[in-house]
Amino acid sequence: MSETKLQTEMPTTYDPKEAERKWYDYWIKNEFFKAGNRPDAETYTIVIPPPNVTGMLHIGHALDFTLQDILVRTKRMQGFDTLWLPGSDHAGIATQTRVEQKLREQGQTRYDLGREKFLEKVWEWKELYADTIREQWAKMGFSLDYSRERFTLDEGLSQAVREVFVSLFEKGLIYRGNYIINWDPAARTALSDIEVEYKEVQGALYHLKYETTDGSGSIVVATTRPETMLGDTAVAVHPKDERYKHLIGKSLLLPIVNREIPIIADDYVEKEFGSGAVKITPAHDPNDFEVGKRHNLPQILVMDETGTMNANAGPYQGQDRFECRKQIVADLKEQSVLIKIEEHVHQVGHSERSGAVIEPYLSTQWFVKMQPLADQAIEAQKSGKGVNFVPDRFEKTYLNWIENVRDWCISRQLWWGHRIPAWHCADCGQITVAREDATACSHCQSANLKQDNDVLDTWFSSALWPFSTLGWPNDSEDMKRFYPTSVLVTGYDIIYFWVARMIFQALEFTDQIPFKDVLMHGLVRDSEGRKMSKSLGNGVDPLEVIEKYGADAMRYMISTSSTPGQDLRFRWERVEQARNFANKIWNASRFALMNLEGVTAEDIDLTGVSGTADRWILHRLNETVRDVTRLIDSYEFGETGRLLYNFIWDDLCDWYIEFSKLSLYGADPAAKKQTQSVLAYVLDQTQRLIHPFMPFISEEIWQHLPHVGDTITLAAWPTENANFEAGDAVREMELLMEAIRSVRNIRAEVNVPMSKKVELLIKPTNGETQDILRKNEEYLKRFCNTSMLEIDTDMAAPDKAMTAIITGTELFLPLAGLIDITQELARLDKELQSLHGEVERIEKKLGNEGFVAKAPAKVIEEEKAKLADYADKRDKVIARLAELKA
Repeated sequence: MSETKLQTEMPTTYDPKEAERKWYDYWIKNEFFKAGNRPDAETYTIVIPPPNVTGMLHIGHALDFTLQDILVRTKRMQGFDTLWLPGSDHAGIATQTRVEQKLREQGQTRYDLGREKFLEKVWEWKELYADTIREQWAKMGFSLDYSRERFTLDEGLSQAVREVFVSLFEKGLIYRGNYIINWDPAARTALSDIEVEYKEVQGALYHLKYETTDGSGSIVVATTRPETMLGDTAVAVHPKDERYKHLIGKSLLLPIVNREIPIIADDYVEKEFGSGAVKITPAHDPNDFEVGKRHNLPQILVMDETGTMNANAGPYQGQDRFECRKQIVADLKEQSVLIKIEEHVHQVGHSERSGAVIEPYLSTQWFVKMQPLADQAIEAQKSGKGVNFVPDRFEKTYLNWIENVRDWCISRQLWWGHRIPAWHCADCGQITVAREDATACSHCQSANLKQDNDVLDTWFSSALWPFSTLGWPNDSEDMKRFYPTSVLVTGYDIIYFWVARMIFQALEFTDQIPFKDVLMHGLVRDSEGRKMSKSLGNGVDPLEVIEKYGADAMRYMISTSSTPGQDLRFRWERVEQARNFANKIWNASRFALMNLEGVTAEDIDLTGVSGTADRWILHRLNETVRDVTRLIDSYEFGETGRLLYNFIWDDLCDWYIEFSKLSLYGADPAAKKQTQSVLAYVLDQTQRLIHPFMPFISEEIWQHLPHVGDTITLAAWPTENANFEAGDAVREMELLMEAIRSVRNIRAEVNVPMSKKVELLIKPTNGETQDILRKNEEYLKRFCNTSMLEIDTDMAAPDKAMTAIITGTELFLPLAGLIDITQELARLDKELQSLHGEVERIEKKLGNEGFVAKAPAKVIEEEKAKLADYADKRDKVIARLAELKA
C-alpha cells in the first residue's frame, strides 16, 4: 500500500467516545475483521461462547470476550487468517422464563397465547436483545466477523441438532425412560444436574415412628421432607444390622394413608447413620429410585408438575408441597408418629433459572447415555491427543467429572428451543425419530402422528457450537478451513455444562477435538471478593465503565488484573489507573508528533544508531516484543500488562522521551534525525503491542504517526531485530539512571528542589566507568541540573558533602551548594525534640500496666509499631546532625 500522510496535530486530550465510534465504524465498513482474506495463511479460529439472548452483557462477558479479542487481534497482526465467529444462544429456560414473566405482568400466560403465538413473542424478544448484544460488542471494540454470525436456532444449526439426535438414537445412545430427574415446579420442566444450584438452608430433621402391622415393634426413620412420606413404599435397613434382622420381611403401617409397606434389607443403608433405617420413596428421591428398582417397589408420585399434592396424597390433595409439610407435621405430632424435630442445616437444590426449590421427581424423559461418549474423551485425553487445559489443573477437574459421568437428561418441558424430532403414533404407540418432519409411522405406516411436545436442553445445541457454526453436517469450506478451532476461552464454572459436552460431541461426530486449548478464566467479583448478584446490588455494567473511562481503560484493566483460572476483583480505582495509562500514552505521542513534523515512514532510518539512549530503547523494545509475544501465547495477560506498563510508562515516557529532548532540541541535525527515527519507530511498535488491549487509542495514535497501511489492525506484529541488541548501551543507561536517581534522592532528603542548580562531583572507580560518564555527561548535567559537574577517578572526597554510592562510582554533592547549614541544624534540632517527645509518650503509654491489660492486642501492636517508627526517625536525625556538625 502507499504511504499514508500524517493527519493534523493531535488534540490536547484524548476523547474516547469520538475515537471509539469513528474507528469501529471504519473497521466494520472496510471488513478488516472478515476471515478468508488470506487464503495461503495459517488459520486461527475462535468461536465466541454464545451469550444468552436474555438481556444485557455483564462484566463477566466483558472479561471473557476481551481476552478472546486480544488473542484474535494479535494473531491477525501476526499474519494468520483469523476467524472470530460471533453468535448467541437461545437459552431455553432462561429466555422462556423472562418472556413468561413479562406476560404475567400483562395478566397472561403462555397457555393463553398457545404455542405458535407464544413463540412469536419469544422471537421478538430475541431480536431485541440480539441487537443489544451487537451494540455492546461494538462498544467494547470486538473484532468479530459479523458475516458469519450464528444463533443456536438458525436453520443450519437446527439441521446439525437433528442430525446428532437421530444419529445418537440410531446408535442406541439416546433413549426414553422413567427416571428421577430434577424438576423445576415453577418453570414446569426437567433440569440437568448442572442446572441445579445448591444453597445452604436452615431446615429440620423430622424423626417418624412407623409401627409394624403385627404389633411386634416399630422403626424410627428421619426425613427433611415429611410430605414425601405419603409416597413411601418401603423402609430399608442394612442386611447385617443386628438391631433389625428380626424385622426384615415384616410390614409397617404407613401413617395417614394407612398403607402396608415392607421392611427390606439393602446395602445402600449406612448402619451408623441416624437410626440405621431409611424410608424409601422411589418416585421422589434418586437413591430411593435405585433401591426401588432392585426390590421391584411401586413408584408413587404424591405431587403434580406444579409442586401441588395430588390424589395419592389423600387428605392433602390440592395443597402446595410446603403447606402440606406444615399440615402433615402437625397431624403426625398429634398422632404421636412425630417423636422429635432437630434443627438441620443442609444443601437444598434450587433452579438456576427460576430460583424455585428443586423437586426430585419421577418423570418420563429423554436421556443420552454418556459413558460411551465419555470413554472416547478419556482415551483422547490420556493418550495425549486431547485438549490442553490452561491452567493445567483443570484437566484433573474435567477428567474427574467425565470418569464419574451420569446419563444426561436432555428433554425440557418448554416451548422455546429445538423441538425433539420424535413423533408418537396414536395407532401403534411406537415412536418415530427422523431428520425431517415425519409424515408416517416407521412401524405401522400410520399418518396419525404427533410430534413430541418437549424441546432439547439448551446445552445439547451448545455442545455442537464449534462445528455446527462452521456448516456441519454439510461439507462446507469453512468447516474444512477453520476446524478444529484454536482456543476456547471460558469461565471455569461451566467446565461441566459446556466444555466437556463439546468435547464429547466433537469426538463422536468429527473424530477431532473441537479446540486445541481451553483457557479457563475466573469470575469477576466485587471489590470485597463477593460474587456479583442482583440481590447484593453489586453488579457492574460494562457500558457504565466505558461511559465513564472509555473502552480501552476497561479492556486493559479487566484483561490484566488476574492470572488464568483465578478470580479477579473489580475495582474502580484500577480502571482509573488504566485510563491514566492511556492518557500517558497519548501525551507521550503528542510530544513525539510535535517533534516529527515532516517525517514520513520512508524517512525512518535505524542504520548506524549510535546514541546511548537511542540504542538502549531499541534494546528494551526488543526485550519487550519477545516477552509480550511469549506471554500472550502463554495466555499470561496479567504479566503482559505489567511488562507493557513498565516499558511504556517507565522506559519510554519517563526516561527515553526525556533523554530524547537533548537531541531533538540540540544543534546537531544528524543526532536529531537519528532520534526522530528511533522515536517514531518505537512509538509505532509500541502502539502495535498495546493494540490488542487498547484498540481504539492505538489506532488513533498510529494514524497520526508516520506509517504505511490503512489500519493498525492489519499492521504487522512487532518481531525481534538482532541489530537492536545492545548490552553495552543497557549497562551505560543503567549507570546513568542510577546516578540521576541518587542525585534526586539526595535533593529530596535535604529538601532541595529540582529547579535549583547543584554541584555534582563524581568519582568513578575505574577508567571504563569514567569514559561512560564523560561520554554521557550532557544527560547528567540536564537531569541532575548541575551548576558544575566534575568526573575524575583521582578525585579527593570533599568535606561536608552528601554522598551516594552506586555501581562503580561515588557521588558527592557539597553541602555548601545545597543548604544553609545553620538553618538546617536548627530545623533538625526542632525535629529531634518533637521525636523525643513522641518516643517518650508512647514508652510511657506502653509502660502503663492498666493500659496494657485493657487495650486490645491490635491496639498494643499498633502502638509498638509507632514507637519503632519514631525511634528510627529519631536515630536518623541524630546521625544527620552528627554528620553536619563534623
